[in-house]
Amino acid sequence: MSHFTILNLPTFSDTRGSLTVLEKALPFSAVRTYWIYGADGQTRGGHRHVSTRQALIALHGSIAIYMNDGISEETITLDSPSQCLLVEPKDWHTMTFGTGSVLFVMASHIYDRSEYIDTPYELPNK
Repeated sequence: MSHFTILNLPTFSDTRGSLTVLEKALPFSAVRTYWIYGADGQTRGGHRHVSTRQALIALHGSIAIYMNDGISEETITLDSPSQCLLVEPKDWHTMTFGTGSVLFVMASHIYDRSEYIDTPYELPNK
């Protein structure tokens, strides 16, 4: 069980394929959407936010998301378009992309560089 929130989105499958529905699933309104691709083997992110919430979906491939909220840390692998990881403002995160991966991101605020916190948490030695 994850310390972080992973939504299992409603998905309907039959012989024609699968359809996943995002309608009313997010606990915030998405005002900015973007996708990251062509980042094979690269690690991106490395920040948290002042107030922006995000929702991440691996539309294709596999992406390892390192999450750290200052209390817990965990690496969550997104590899199904029916799963959505919620990233709260306090969540320091990095994303490491597998070959051919596409990450779809929805954010609660428009881009504002001053909203980013680039200093990671330091967890006490366990």
